[in-house]
Amino acid sequence: MAPALPEGDPAPRDGRLPETVREGAGDRGFGVYLHVPFCTVRCGYCDFNTYTATELGGGASQSSYADTALTELALARRVVADAGLPERPVRTVFVGGGTPTVLPARDLARMLTGVRDAWGLAADAEVTTEANPDSVTPQSLAELAAAGFTRVSFGMQSAVPRVLATLDRTHDPRRIPDVVRWAREAGLAVSLDLIYGTPGESLDDWRASVESALATGVDHISAYALVIEPGTRMAVQVRRGDLPLPEEDDQAAKYELADDLFTAAGLTWYEVSNWARTPQDACRHNLAYWRGDDWWGIGPGAHSHLGGVRWWNVKHPRAYADRLADGSSPAAGRELIAPDSAQLERVMLGVRLREGLPLSALSPAARTRVAALVADGLVDPMAALGRGVDQQRVVLTRRGRLLADAVVRDLTD
Repeated sequence: MAPALPEGDPAPRDGRLPETVREGAGDRGFGVYLHVPFCTVRCGYCDFNTYTATELGGGASQSSYADTALTELALARRVVADAGLPERPVRTVFVGGGTPTVLPARDLARMLTGVRDAWGLAADAEVTTEANPDSVTPQSLAELAAAGFTRVSFGMQSAVPRVLATLDRTHDPRRIPDVVRWAREAGLAVSLDLIYGTPGESLDDWRASVESALATGVDHISAYALVIEPGTRMAVQVRRGDLPLPEEDDQAAKYELADDLFTAAGLTWYEVSNWARTPQDACRHNLAYWRGDDWWGIGPGAHSHLGGVRWWNVKHPRAYADRLADGSSPAAGRELIAPDSAQLERVMLGVRLREGLPLSALSPAARTRVAALVADGLVDPMAALGRGVDQQRVVLTRRGRLLADAVVRDLTD
């Protein structure tokens, strides 16, 4: 069960934006997120806004989805132009889901062409699609590369069949080296996603997964702690006692092991859950989120942000398609981000980055707490001291990364 949408304020039926979105727009990057809400099988731990083919029909079918997304892109182009925003080529495109690659490569290519037609792509644009290892072929990856995709992020999750079965993942882990090789042969950069803390996963299981991912030679790996969300099938299994609830100490040990192995292999953390071989290998689309840039989210349940205005689309693909067919915006609600909320988000996201957050971005009261965070081993003392006030930053230590939420609480009033 996907989480409920925020309440917010009513969104205009025509999608129009307030004049305030123009303020400082020239200093912000612009990206596009394309949501593909389809999966072959629903994983027991997943609460994303996704649907299997048997749950859909009519105007919400997979075969018609690209056309529906292109309709929203056309609307988005009009709304952005009517708002008087400066012309900005799209710097990053991220196609997520769901499993985007359950759609034919030609449909993903058409959606990317729609982005290009609407706003243009920057010469060095990063264009990523997520994929399951069992949802691609050498031919489909080559088609994506030819269409302008530059990067693919595979949901590897684990190298241990028993762990994959607990997660309801359908791919054979022995396929991972093959799909990485196929993507590279097509000219695509590759990232692998891992999950740690699956019920029943041992430390040795996790080590095997990390070492297997590193053996492929990829230049980017994401490693996320499993969160058992209410309403999911896994949450029911844990509540019944069918699966053991992972312990925080277990997840901390797995994070530290992964960080040690990634670092030894030449990958450096640039965000709490992400490691890259070089700064150029980092996911620029996600960095844009964390740095507060603008983006338009296409698709059911997708969220967008332009100039301090955030909105979200209706969740169900059928309702999404119906809105667009009527010539209306699919937005279900929106909010103008208040200054205090913007400050909280800046701190919450900024401290998760290796570059950290300038002390000058904190309130006077929060700055007084930095010394205690340094004394507790949560913040790097050298970065906090800096060479001058303009260079002093809050940068998490590894212990701080494990307790990032607690650091955020201390730095927000």
